[in-house]
Amino acid sequence: MWLDVLQTLVLSLVLAFLIRTFVIESFQVSGYSMMPTLHNNDRVLVDKLLYQIEGPHTGEVIVFRSPVVKSEDWIKRVIGVPGDTVKIIAGHVYINGRRYREPFIQLNYKYNYGPVHVTAGHLFVLGDNRPNSYDSRYFGLLSESRVRGDAFFIWWPPQHMGGL
Repeated sequence: MWLDVLQTLVLSLVLAFLIRTFVIESFQVSGYSMMPTLHNNDRVLVDKLLYQIEGPHTGEVIVFRSPVVKSEDWIKRVIGVPGDTVKIIAGHVYINGRRYREPFIQLNYKYNYGPVHVTAGHLFVLGDNRPNSYDSRYFGLLSESRVRGDAFFIWWPPQHMGGL
């Protein structure tokens, strides 16, 4: 009987480790750069497996290892993927010459940026709270090798629960 319990416990721990490492993981949002989409201390589920298969898409919210503070994970929205040219005019984002619709932006911070061409193996990322976001406008293109996965669901707190 004890052997069965021990085997079940070991199997459960191995499966939990494998799932957390390769499939899905929970991350806590720290800061205000993604408001109003995400709030400080929100907890999100991040899909690691599907991201490795499909790669990044414009509009996805991703978690990545910070290119500035190596020990931290950051969360931002993908705006430009390889081959795209991104330009910001009066706070409005243009991708390949077409205005990108951003209904998640509440504060339209009037500024100009670019154009910047997104090279192979890189992404251009922005926070949804543009006046309060340290993103590709400051640290440049993000290497895709730094991406941990695609944030797809807010699970905590309950009043913020839902898909991204």
